[in-house]
Amino acid sequence: MKHPLTPIARTLRKRSTKYERLLWRHLRDRQLGDFKFRRQVPLGSYVVDFVCFETKVVVELDGSGHATKKGRAADAIRDAALAEADFQVLRFWNSEVTKDLPVVLETIYQACQARSPNQETRNAKPETKKP
Repeated sequence: MKHPLTPIARTLRKRSTKYERLLWRHLRDRQLGDFKFRRQVPLGSYVVDFVCFETKVVVELDGSGHATKKGRAADAIRDAALAEADFQVLRFWNSEVTKDLPVVLETIYQACQARSPNQETRNAKPETKKP
């Protein structure tokens, strides 16, 4: 049976932001340490931007709406629910993806590496392709 949020996730994939598209170019096809990521995936009551199910790492990209008091509160509730399901949530501002992409990729790689059941076999370092 299809998850009730699947249609929303599908729409979000079609309408991804330029920041999501940029990061996806580096996460897709196991380019980051051979970790498999999916984008705009229903997970519990939420649709997450990116997830690696093998390592249970979720990556969220945040725009200005997340900087408000209400946005931060909603993110805290969401992060707690995902943590309860044993997912580690990494949050990055959209501007970080454009200004510090190598740092963002290294942070994601390190989190996946630390949680990987095959830690000793994951030696591929992240590489930043030209846009």
